[in-house]
Amino acid sequence: MDCGSGQEEAALYLIRRIDPPAPACYPRTMVATSSGIGTWPAEDRPRERLYHKGADSLADAELLAIQLGSGLAGRSAMDMARDLLSRYGSLSGLAGCGVAELGAIRGVGPVKAVRLAAAFEITRRLRSRNGHCRVVLGSPEQVFARYGPLMEHLKKEVFRVALLDAQNGLLRDVVISEGTLSASLVHPREVFKPAILESAASLILLHNHPSGDPTPSREDLRLTRQLVECAELLDMRIHDHVIIGRERFISLAQRGALARAEDS
Repeated sequence: MDCGSGQEEAALYLIRRIDPPAPACYPRTMVATSSGIGTWPAEDRPRERLYHKGADSLADAELLAIQLGSGLAGRSAMDMARDLLSRYGSLSGLAGCGVAELGAIRGVGPVKAVRLAAAFEITRRLRSRNGHCRVVLGSPEQVFARYGPLMEHLKKEVFRVALLDAQNGLLRDVVISEGTLSASLVHPREVFKPAILESAASLILLHNHPSGDPTPSREDLRLTRQLVECAELLDMRIHDHVIIGRERFISLAQRGALARAEDS
């Protein structure tokens, strides 16, 4: 028996299971005029190409079409994928949508919306983690590498605290506040309570700007100074306050703003 041909037959069987051809009982005219991906030549179908040539050989629209799985009458999953990318500008823009917004799009619905949201969240978590290694946050760049993927596309302002040990190793992080599109309310008690319970050596403050511009506001600087003063009273240290924008960040520690936020 030819092992190579056996593997090829197994692969084709699996592909047929996930992307079956049109049933033979369909009228010939229905199959001929359908725009479904199942009517395309096998070598052009995204699933087959991914299986045989690898995921990196597919365009964004093709990868998105695989996640959608199916389209509408007269419109294939590829047509819908192109429409979504055109509507939101890119995969990155699409990934910033909430499940409800995606589910309200004609042809997507709640099931596909959940599937897409899960895929985007898996991507964000993979980007933000360093495998099973101990996470060290010793620089603003390391902070952004971990939290940028999780926070840069949020539509609400979220204030988060990373709790560190004496070697800047991450103990855990805590979401303190989820605010409106323009502001969040942060109480010092909520910031320092988990740090005390965790016996953290220092903290890193984080929040995002939904506008994409990480430039600190007057309120950002005022809040930072207030929390720095509270930390001094508790004999704790705030290592940095990192503001996350779209694909960029600003470190208030690098700007010297932790000690003189009110003067900035």
